[in-house]
Amino acid sequence: MAQDRSFKEYVADRFYNELYGSVSNWLEQNCQSLDVSSRLVRTIDRAELSDINVKCVYVENLPGMKIAFDVILEAEFEISETDRHTDRYDDKTQWFKISCFGDLANSLDDFTISSVEPYDSRGKYCNPMSDSLVPLIRSDQLEDVARDFLERNYKEALSRPMFVDPGILAERMGLSIQMKSASADCSTFGQIFFADCDAEYYDKSDSSFKRTHVNKGTIFVDPESFFLRNVGSVNNTIVHECVHWDKHRKAFELERLYNENAAQIKCQVVGGIKDGKTRTATDWMEWQANALTPRIQMPYRQAKIKAAELIRKYKNILRTDELVDIIQPVIDAMATFFCVSRLAAKIRMADLGYEEALGAFTYIDGHYVKPHAFKRGALKRNQTFSIGERDAIVESTVNQDLREKIQSGRYIFADSHFCINHPKYIEYDEDGTAGLTDYARHHADECCLVFDLTIQKSSNSYGKQYFTECVLYRDSTSDIVFEAHYNTSPENDTVDGRAKILQAYAKELSDVLQNLPGSFSGALTALMKWRGKTVEALAEACSLDPKTISRMRNNEEYETTIETIVAICIALQLPPVISQALISRSAYSLGSGPKFMTYHFLLEACYTKTIFECNDILRGVNLAPLTKEK
Repeated sequence: MAQDRSFKEYVADRFYNELYGSVSNWLEQNCQSLDVSSRLVRTIDRAELSDINVKCVYVENLPGMKIAFDVILEAEFEISETDRHTDRYDDKTQWFKISCFGDLANSLDDFTISSVEPYDSRGKYCNPMSDSLVPLIRSDQLEDVARDFLERNYKEALSRPMFVDPGILAERMGLSIQMKSASADCSTFGQIFFADCDAEYYDKSDSSFKRTHVNKGTIFVDPESFFLRNVGSVNNTIVHECVHWDKHRKAFELERLYNENAAQIKCQVVGGIKDGKTRTATDWMEWQANALTPRIQMPYRQAKIKAAELIRKYKNILRTDELVDIIQPVIDAMATFFCVSRLAAKIRMADLGYEEALGAFTYIDGHYVKPHAFKRGALKRNQTFSIGERDAIVESTVNQDLREKIQSGRYIFADSHFCINHPKYIEYDEDGTAGLTDYARHHADECCLVFDLTIQKSSNSYGKQYFTECVLYRDSTSDIVFEAHYNTSPENDTVDGRAKILQAYAKELSDVLQNLPGSFSGALTALMKWRGKTVEALAEACSLDPKTISRMRNNEEYETTIETIVAICIALQLPPVISQALISRSAYSLGSGPKFMTYHFLLEACYTKTIFECNDILRGVNLAPLTKEK
């Protein structure tokens, strides 16, 4: 289909006389009821049509090859009034809606006009089509359209999760499959024939093109070509062509009305990509086939059921409650079950709402990045937390904003992420190599910068289109080359705000530790000043006698208990590194055993709680409170 064909233009040309006659008859019969005003003609006695101009045609898609369509046209006519003295004339225009019907299987030879009426508003169409007779399908309708397709052609796939066998599907639709190469270079991975014809195929055995007779409804599949190269294989290709047969025969028949030698649609992997405003009819047909194919192979409800089953299975096997820890084996299991590629399964998992899939099987710098998860909605489909070394070098050099952030020391490049440089998010292995902590991998949106992904090059234009509109990803088998660019966004501002706070806090802690006196009494006095606590306020916060606090401040030899010191650490809300420093300056230490394990827990995980809350925790594990509550 080399060019867009216009159904409006075809109708206006072929059926001009019929449309003209229908409007002319209507004017003759209804001239006195015309809603037109004229200063010359007071009473309309006659209306005579001069010309018509078709403005647009609204098409309703009917079963089979039938269509209903409303022709909206502007009629030019003359009205006149006749009395005993003179005839009065005036030229007028009015829009009319001509409701029509026809069967494209009969080349519209059965064209019928069912009604003529003045046009006042556009009608409602359940299954509208474009001027090229391509179904109009919105992105939010794709699941319903795929379901309808299966309802008519593979109903059992809607009752339970199963493999949709493309061979059976094609057979039910009256199609036949031939494994033949339509091109020498795999530039055409699939080809469907809508009419009987003689067609060329490439014979790889002797590297030559040969001709053969092909019946309509035949699908050529190149056994060496993969649908979108890395989104599927032969199965995808066959289903893709079945979608063409189901959705685009009418567009093809329109082409045949213009060009009787047209015979097939070739699904090519060459050429440029266009945005929505400049796409041709062929572009839209490819978009629809690309988008519907995985939804047919993995119907939403059934895929959801299977995904939930596999998630339960692998959580049990791997003994984890975190989806990010099992998302990769789940994706592989989905791919195996539905007989699609790993990456088709990954995209479908994201469609199903499992956004953890977006952080799985990301191939960068010769390896797969560890799976990572993030808050729902944290990433747009063209964004990523993962960035390759080359892009990291370039962006940190040319992007002043990113460069400033890195030079500040707030971020470190680890595991293909620019992550906040803080022990909560960064850990080091025995070789000193930095990596993301488990917490960071589970909360990438909290600590990692976002980058926008763009496609630098791809041999596959429709693959590029699919990836752009569905989800951007990188895989070891992909020929698509991505570029990542730093995103100046509120999300990154939020992450950087957190990084600045942590950096400032880390510096503050460092200064406190550096200036902390070596004696316990001196350290306690300094920390009380740092926290802005008086003797009386601290005593009340840790449920101690103020005299006890004063003696600990003023008498290095004053005998106390480890429980009292722990209580003071909690009352001052000392971070773990500071509480450790204070305890190390005392004559006491945290030993081993259940009691001291609990004290460690309180100091490290509960130091922002009150002494009363900590005492409740101790009672809950049958341990005595740190202090007697007043």
